[in-house]
Amino acid sequence: MTRTLLLATALFASPALAQAPAREIAVTIDDVPLNGPDLPLPVLQTMTKKLLAGLKAEGIPSVAFVNESKLYRTGEVDARIALLRAWRDEGAELGNHTFSHPSLHTTPLATFEEDVVRGETVTGILLKEKGGTLRWFRHPFLQTGPTAEMKKAFEDFLAARGYAVAPVTVDTNDWMYNAVYADALAQGDEAAAARVLEAYVASYETILDFFEDMALRVFGRPIRHVLLVHANRLNAETLPRWAAALRGRGYAFVTLSRALEDPAYASSDPYVGRNGFSWLHRWLFAKTGATRLKEEPDPPPFVMDAYAAIGKRRAAR
Repeated sequence: MTRTLLLATALFASPALAQAPAREIAVTIDDVPLNGPDLPLPVLQTMTKKLLAGLKAEGIPSVAFVNESKLYRTGEVDARIALLRAWRDEGAELGNHTFSHPSLHTTPLATFEEDVVRGETVTGILLKEKGGTLRWFRHPFLQTGPTAEMKKAFEDFLAARGYAVAPVTVDTNDWMYNAVYADALAQGDEAAAARVLEAYVASYETILDFFEDMALRVFGRPIRHVLLVHANRLNAETLPRWAAALRGRGYAFVTLSRALEDPAYASSDPYVGRNGFSWLHRWLFAKTGATRLKEEPDPPPFVMDAYAAIGKRRAAR
């Protein structure tokens, strides 16, 4: 064997060279303690335990963004606060998602800011018990402001209160799947519920294809991503499966702080308007004046049709 061939063989046999660099993704969870239709307390407790057990088993660090309005149910306040304490004690960092999840586009700024402050009450106490403090904020509906002036004013408000905004690059539309899944469970249609779960897990491939391509278009390289999912029964049932799908694509789970060390997150976000969407669309808008929102993969037609039907039933009541 020649010296050149020996060297080439050694290089390709080297684990450091044979193994491609791991992709990295941070998991953020909105609408804690509950996204979607309200649940009886025992069901909510079971759902929360399942979500937390899944995060722990998969070794996934997370930030859980809280809507404190969901704590206030007659006779259940202490038990619901205990759910937040469980999130904290199992390793999730608690963040502020406002008190009642209003829209920044339809709510006066002063009223919206009051809702942010009101959302600090319980969460702040729970973090203080462990020597922590609130530092992350997630915009409801990912809406950052209808005008440049309002957006800037709200950003200044958040900075004055010590918040950093938690951006999103990968959005799965899991809230829509969950609404259809919850409806199927309520109807006792186990086959339909199982079909929704399968479609949701399968959607990760097309969603990641899209947002990974977006990153390449905007930055010319892969970036550390931030995934948005919600605290709901859909994710309680599927978390191990979508975690496996992410690992299968080479992703390692990292903290939000680690993900935001990527220089991509220092990019400007000049977008203002009614849409709430991935920061990759915003960064593309800064670069080209356009987004790819119409190209973003939708849930399959049967999910979208079922979701529309739910809306029609509610409107008819």
